[in-house]
Amino acid sequence: MALSDSVSTCLSPAVHYVICKLGFEEKDTYDINNIVSENGQVCWQAVTEHVCYLESDESVDYIKSIRSLGPVCEAVNLHFKSLTKEQFVVQYALWFHWTNYTELFLEIFDVLQYAQTTEVALGLMKLTSCLERALGDVYLLISKDCPFLLRDLLASEQLAVVFGQAVMDVLRVFVGSPYGLNLRNILWHGFASPQEIPVKYCAVLLFLTAGLGQLLQTYLLKTKYTLVHRPYVTFSSLEELDAFPDLNHETLSVAEELVQVSNFVLKTMLPFWMAALTAFKQSRYADCVILLLPQLEVGLRLLFTTSNKCPNRLLTAEPSALYTTFDEMLTKHLDNEEINQLPLVLEEPAMASEFLWDFLNHQEGPRIRDHLSHGEINLKAFSREMANQIVAFAITLLYRFLDEEMVSFKEHVVIKPLMNCASCYHSRFHPISRLKKQVLECVKSIYLWPELPTVSEEHVQAVEGLEGNTEASTLILKMAEILSQLQQYLPQDCYSSDDPINSVVTERLLVKLCDMHVSTLYSPRPVLEVLVVLRKISTQCHQVSEQVIASIELRYEQWMKKTLRSRQRHNYLRMLNSIKFLSPVLRFILLLITLELVNVHLVCKKTPFDYQQYLKFLKSVLQYTENLVTYTNPEKNKWDETIALTNKALIKIRKFSDRKLTLMQSAT
Repeated sequence: MALSDSVSTCLSPAVHYVICKLGFEEKDTYDINNIVSENGQVCWQAVTEHVCYLESDESVDYIKSIRSLGPVCEAVNLHFKSLTKEQFVVQYALWFHWTNYTELFLEIFDVLQYAQTTEVALGLMKLTSCLERALGDVYLLISKDCPFLLRDLLASEQLAVVFGQAVMDVLRVFVGSPYGLNLRNILWHGFASPQEIPVKYCAVLLFLTAGLGQLLQTYLLKTKYTLVHRPYVTFSSLEELDAFPDLNHETLSVAEELVQVSNFVLKTMLPFWMAALTAFKQSRYADCVILLLPQLEVGLRLLFTTSNKCPNRLLTAEPSALYTTFDEMLTKHLDNEEINQLPLVLEEPAMASEFLWDFLNHQEGPRIRDHLSHGEINLKAFSREMANQIVAFAITLLYRFLDEEMVSFKEHVVIKPLMNCASCYHSRFHPISRLKKQVLECVKSIYLWPELPTVSEEHVQAVEGLEGNTEASTLILKMAEILSQLQQYLPQDCYSSDDPINSVVTERLLVKLCDMHVSTLYSPRPVLEVLVVLRKISTQCHQVSEQVIASIELRYEQWMKKTLRSRQRHNYLRMLNSIKFLSPVLRFILLLITLELVNVHLVCKKTPFDYQQYLKFLKSVLQYTENLVTYTNPEKNKWDETIALTNKALIKIRKFSDRKLTLMQSAT
């Protein structure tokens, strides 16, 4: 029997007791009229009096509080069930406006009427993320820099000022404290199965959200503040996320069959998987991904705990220990410094791990789990493209962990394209991948220069006192000399001694170098630090190119319209003279940083002293490009000064190269 069949719960005994039993121990029925008036006004004092405190330090006694609040939650649940939708809207809808998503809370009321366990769990996940976002907006009425974690937000003095400390203590019993019910975390991290979440806790959080809206209105009237909602996070460049083909109905039908038989799925979690696939088919893409992400986490946790021989970590941790979450499962080493076996179990570690890092962790990636769980995404506008990628990736994991005898699936025609895409996936959002993209975008920008309209060469030659061609020729000669030193580190078919700068430092060469594989998994700190500097250099080069393009276009237009004053005409012609060497020098710098990128992991072999010297060298190149940005700014027009600046930078690069201290030179 597969382990996925034998696991009956992912809640530890203590956590299971707190969530499933503790709030049901007191059998008293509670009169709803004690805590809510006929028109829906919440009597907070009647709620807060159920929060108990420890005698030792006056902190919340979570066990006693959950037990005491149990009948209150039940009364609220029955109260909502007794209302029609129209009655609920009249009494409560106004008090959800502060969340900026009233419709969600009205939907959750509908869910409570039918109490379908999967929908209740989904409703709670959406409610807690939306509530967190709204509370963050309230926090920003008083202070800056909203805490990232719900736990820290609920414990903040700022929210206690608005709502009162006792009210915040009530919330912390339900969400935001590992000692309480901690409903948000156990759901978002995939620990709770649908049947383990009591409906009454969803009902009471709906009720408390309305009560918070009432308290907030009082505070806003008193202070004359206006609540401002932060804009949602939007995903740009969705085409970069396009790793898998569009899923059709046939593929989704096969996925539903895979869910039933794959060892990746815990049988207690099966309803979540089916609900996720149904949501996708119904075009409820946010619901689909919200349901699926925790299931990917619990499936990977099952593999992680099995492969690393720590089965106890499949269960929720106690309050004194951390959960085993995506973040830890994707690291190279375990806490005890042993190698994490999960990537090896995944067979193609680069594929699965890189996809997860891209979509969940890398700062420039979509960080989909973070943004969704913290309420930062407009659920109504969630894209099909994003959901398609997550579902397709999930299907590849379902397929990979089938039993051998599932031959019919192994040969299935609709699965093969997904597996092919999975096998060739490479990171798009690791700093290495981003630098490659930056370099290629920058060189494309530089190659636009010759296509721009300019005045004839005769006009440039006619300018008196132009340092011009001899200086530029000297700089190009210096670059050629350095390039000859680096010739052996270039692809064999990419070097020409006749005109090394223009024939070698080309877009074709940079594309070829950027196509070379550079490991992105588990990059050590020195590698990441070097990448930060290399990316800054690339950014500055691109800025110079864009400024040059803007200046050329503007000045040519002004020249043709004869609106340039004498000095401006002179500056324009100086600029045209300067770009003769600026194009080669920018391409040369791009080549230099790309060669360093290809060998970036060799930085780990440098001694601490050599590493600091290397960083110092890179920062001097960065300083040069930053100065170039300043000098080529249309407001500055210091075109002649760029020659001396470049000369100085090339001398430094030549000295460093002579000492063979670059990473590319370390490779031999």
